[in-house]
Amino acid sequence: MFSADSYLPHLFAVIWFALCWGGYTRYATWKGRDTPCLASIMHLYREDWMRRLLLRDSRIADASVIGSLERSASFFASSTLIILAGILTVLGSSERAVSLLAELPFVQVASRELSEIKLLCLSVVFVYAFFTFTWCMRQYNFAAVLVGAAPMVGERHVTEQERKAFAERVARVISLAANQFNFGLRAYYFGLAMLAWFINPWVFMLVTAGVVIVLYRREFHSEVLEVMVYTPTPPLVPLKEEK
Repeated sequence: MFSADSYLPHLFAVIWFALCWGGYTRYATWKGRDTPCLASIMHLYREDWMRRLLLRDSRIADASVIGSLERSASFFASSTLIILAGILTVLGSSERAVSLLAELPFVQVASRELSEIKLLCLSVVFVYAFFTFTWCMRQYNFAAVLVGAAPMVGERHVTEQERKAFAERVARVISLAANQFNFGLRAYYFGLAMLAWFINPWVFMLVTAGVVIVLYRREFHSEVLEVMVYTPTPPLVPLKEEK
């Protein structure tokens, strides 16, 4: 039999999980306002992309890029549905799942009710991921419409100020879609961390903290960020005239 005290570590682990996920999301948003990170740097590149788009007569390549981004979000949304179907299948045969987990080494024996709570929490994480990826897909659809509505090069009644405002608007919409995609990926990271809960709550808390460290290093101290921000441009060497 499980007493109320035996459930306290699991309660602490869930609270720690929510604090790490929500706290890191708020921290990354706040720190990204004045610190170079993947999200802020990519937004600058998107603004450059949209400004150059307005200088081109053909936007086929640009529409293809947006379509590729939308397909990536669609892939993860479909994968999330498959994961949810698997979780619901395991939830329907929770007794067998509990017996299988009990045979694994280092796994803390849990009651059927606690195992079902863990599976329900895991399903909530991936339901959130599904809604996030589908909203990302819709925003990429909005961006595709905006690209189609972009003023052409020869339109004289469109001022440069209007072109600049339009480029910033489209870049902002694409960045919002990318942020939703990033939130969905974070849900995957933390969903994988929740799998450690089936071992024991202390490992769950440790793995959750490890996910926060991995996300922080990748978003604020990764090599690809350093390349996009600090890559030096070699000086232009004039060609020597042939004698």
